[in-house]
Amino acid sequence: MSAQLPARSLPISSLPALRVSTAAPTDARIPTGVGDFDSVAGGVPVGSVVLLTGEAGSGHQEFALTSATHLMFSYDAERLHKFYLGSVKGNFVYPAGVTYISLTRSKDQVTREVEISFEPTHTESFTRHLIFHDLSSIYFSDSVVPRNWAQTSVPLLAELAAGGGPSTATDPLAAIVQAVEQDGNGNVVILDSLTDLLVRRNLETEAILTLVKGLRRRAKDWGGVVYLLLSRGVAPAATEQALADSVDGVFSFTWSTHPSRSSRQRTMLIEKFMPVLSHVPHEHQGRFVIRVSSLTGLVTTQYERI
Repeated sequence: MSAQLPARSLPISSLPALRVSTAAPTDARIPTGVGDFDSVAGGVPVGSVVLLTGEAGSGHQEFALTSATHLMFSYDAERLHKFYLGSVKGNFVYPAGVTYISLTRSKDQVTREVEISFEPTHTESFTRHLIFHDLSSIYFSDSVVPRNWAQTSVPLLAELAAGGGPSTATDPLAAIVQAVEQDGNGNVVILDSLTDLLVRRNLETEAILTLVKGLRRRAKDWGGVVYLLLSRGVAPAATEQALADSVDGVFSFTWSTHPSRSSRQRTMLIEKFMPVLSHVPHEHQGRFVIRVSSLTGLVTTQYERI
């Protein structure tokens, strides 16, 4: 499937719904962009902080990228927007852009991964609306990684340093706060990743948990939606549970196998999300079987009872 993007975004009059703002209705929701899932779950409340956790390659990163891209189709590719979300009913508003905060990877690495994973329209729409914060110089500042391996532009570092505080240039948590405060308002925010924070030396788990709790509170003022990526099994079970308790919702991704099949499949489970689970019919409160392809990104294909 492929569609030609217009030279510029669609005029405001043709947008399918409101952009996220403080004037958005109090019961407004943001679709995840995964159409079949949204038709069942009804999207997520504006201002939600969602933990996407899973085994390596099980779909949590693909979910975040698919969500961001499909939401931007609402501005760039009306035909694709209608294809993925046109049949989904709800009082929806749409984020204005994508804010991607990376602790260890550059903008070129992330956009290149999207480019070689998905068809061109996905890449063009994702990059058109992308605000990228590369915090790798700060993350690697007191490590064995040479400075030239983690170079970022001077304007970004100068911008972060301008926020004040003696630890700003070397503290990843302070850098994340400044990045989301600057560009989180009304956007899809992807933090890549909590895993990187949990394995970095000199960062206390309590400080990371406090940041997540504060982010959950502040996100209600910004609107939009925040996705936090976490690889399962990296942190102790107690830490994973504490993180789950600190966010609004948890989507868990796993690889599963079946005794009668030689292939494995990826599944998604809503582990926690009161405003979402309360809208999901009882017969669908199980695992969502998911597939990822270059044409569609991540989609749900069926439901499995647990």
